[in-house]
Amino acid sequence: MHNEGAPVPGQRSITEAEKLAAAKLGGIPIRRDQMAAVANIYRAASAVRQHLENSVLRGSDLTWTAFVVLWVVWVWGESETRHVAEEAGISKGTLTGVSRTLESRGLLSRAGHPSDGRLVLLSLTDEGERLMRRLFPQFNEEEAFVTGQLTDEECRNLAKGLRRVVLQVEENGEERRQSLLNGAEPAPRRSGRRPKG
Repeated sequence: MHNEGAPVPGQRSITEAEKLAAAKLGGIPIRRDQMAAVANIYRAASAVRQHLENSVLRGSDLTWTAFVVLWVVWVWGESETRHVAEEAGISKGTLTGVSRTLESRGLLSRAGHPSDGRLVLLSLTDEGERLMRRLFPQFNEEEAFVTGQLTDEECRNLAKGLRRVVLQVEENGEERRQSLLNGAEPAPRRSGRRPKG
């Protein structure tokens, strides 16, 4: 139950959240700058994704993931599904569902690989190509909107810093995970739901 006048979680400021976290942690030795950086990467990604899905992508009835899949295939051209999944940052299973939906809408086509029948190739249809040519400039206008409080130089520096975060995880993440798990395989992910009984 919320107190009268208390902000609901989605309306709390980033600064307030950081102050609350610092108070909660008290004397626990924490790398606060790194905590703030990671928390704000997550918050920024969520805010941007939600804005874009609820504005420019909504008019084309696309989710963020569907748009990213279309973008990858548009930029790279006909591509193997494993490459598209990797570039889009999604699992092959997620890609299968998204690509089938986009195929049923006439935006994407699937074809067998000419020399390896186990592989599937994705390409944009003419309709998908027209959609991306029309949609991407609108999408880019919203990218400019969400970064509107940053200068061009600040955008470049932010992009460079975030690329370094991604490289750190890509180049060193597996070794770190193995170290933290003492070489064991990670446990299966849990949804947080209680098991059916």
